[in-house]
Amino acid sequence: MKAGATVYGVSPDKPSAQKKFKEKYDLPYSLLADVDKDLAKKFDVLKEKSMYGKKYMGIERTTFVIDPKGKVSAILTGIKPDEHAKAVLAALKSS
Repeated sequence: MKAGATVYGVSPDKPSAQKKFKEKYDLPYSLLADVDKDLAKKFDVLKEKSMYGKKYMGIERTTFVIDPKGKVSAILTGIKPDEHAKAVLAALKSS
């Protein structure tokens, strides 16, 4: 990761659930609660999903790489969780 990079995780989970998750996985970055999904809507990551034939609205796993000037330099979607960190690191190195 480039010097001075800041990482935030955002989810619709309550802060209490995020705290447990952060502690369980010893995450070195801040987690932000978007319980009302306002941020998810603004970033257009609230999508229709389907599970067992039932449709519902859910968050699409997405990473936005934002440069120091505030410009989005990469958007990563459709990446499997076990491949996500590697893809994010590659995007950070190239931004």
